Amino acid sequence: MSSMSEDTDPSGSRAVARTATASPLPNSVTFNRLELNRILNLYGRMVADGEWRDYAIDFLKDRAVFSVFRRASEVPIYRIEKDPRLARKQGMYSVISATGLILRRGHELERVLLVIDRKLAVV
Repeated sequence: MSSMSEDTDPSGSRAVARTATASPLPNSVTFNRLELNRILNLYGRMVADGEWRDYAIDFLKDRAVFSVFRRASEVPIYRIEKDPRLARKQGMYSVISATGLILRRGHELERVLLVIDRKLAVV
């Protein structure tokens, strides 16, 4: 004999719980799939070159931050931030160095990441 009542559908409660956990935290800024794909492509190339070793992603109420580390025990070398409050001003994307210096800020993620993405130029 089951302890559940006949009018309660267990699959319905699981579906409600699943949709509640699948959505991002309320009032938090996140990277969309295309932004994250571009950042992770750059990260993969830098790991292959041996320059970067670890990363962290933080979704805060006012901004999303992708931090890059040379070693896991250090402070981040670079922070790639998305701050929607600056979208109409200086641009919502920025790359910040370990010292807190803003290396580049802009409206397009591709152009902002060029400050980090050093490609070899054929002379």
